[in-house]
Amino acid sequence: MESTARGTGTSGLRADCGSCFGLCCVALPFAASADFAVDKDAGTPCTNLNAEFRCTVHTELRRTGFRGCTVYDCFGAGQKVSRHTFGGTDWRTAPESAAAMFAVFPVVRQLHELLWYLTEALTLRPARPLYADLRKLLAETEDLTLLGPGLLVELDVAGHRRRVDELLLRTSELVRTGVRRGRKDRRGADLMGARLRGADLRGVSLRGAYLIAADLTGADLRTADMIGADLRDARLAGADLRDSFFLTQPQLNAAGGDATTRLPATLDRPAHWS
Repeated sequence: MESTARGTGTSGLRADCGSCFGLCCVALPFAASADFAVDKDAGTPCTNLNAEFRCTVHTELRRTGFRGCTVYDCFGAGQKVSRHTFGGTDWRTAPESAAAMFAVFPVVRQLHELLWYLTEALTLRPARPLYADLRKLLAETEDLTLLGPGLLVELDVAGHRRRVDELLLRTSELVRTGVRRGRKDRRGADLMGARLRGADLRGVSLRGAYLIAADLTGADLRTADMIGADLRDARLAGADLRDSFFLTQPQLNAAGGDATTRLPATLDRPAHWS
């Protein structure tokens, strides 16, 4: 992982690779492509993972063909599974737990991503009427992350995500009310390669929009709902994302920006940006 979010309430949702057993380097599969130099099956350790669960090419991931690794973020699920769910016993020391650990990791990762959104929603002042519901669902989601391995692998994550998403949609409407000013929402829109240089996208819903390779240079994205927007190779130089919400580090890591790109205070400027 290239960089992580910083912010009040998000400390447990930041990847701490030093407290993890290299789970993203083992549990997840990848295929030889522009993002990965080789094929790797799920449950098979990456050849770059050493005995201390560290990446031997971490500082050269992009140069060595592992661009996908610089985009990925586990939202702190790695250390939760390593240190809480399995009590600090790693999959090498206890190989009998490996399969369960690798199955649980992506489940907890999804739950931690939902925790990120719910935590952020509680910082959005227009969403105050929903704070009680948000706190309740936040606590419930956190409790789910503390379940044992057997219960986690059987968890209906999709069903829980639907409940969270419904509340986040209501949050989005409250935050964007009065900001949209007649601008067309772009939820789920196909904007691949779109020319949006300097576009005024304040208060627009870009939930799930395909912005792959879109030119957003100098665009104003303040108070835009960015949840699930695909920003792979999108050009964000000079764009203003300061008050955009439900934006995550993986989305930024997948995009291209520079020193003039303005970001929310809770997110880091990716190391590979010019």
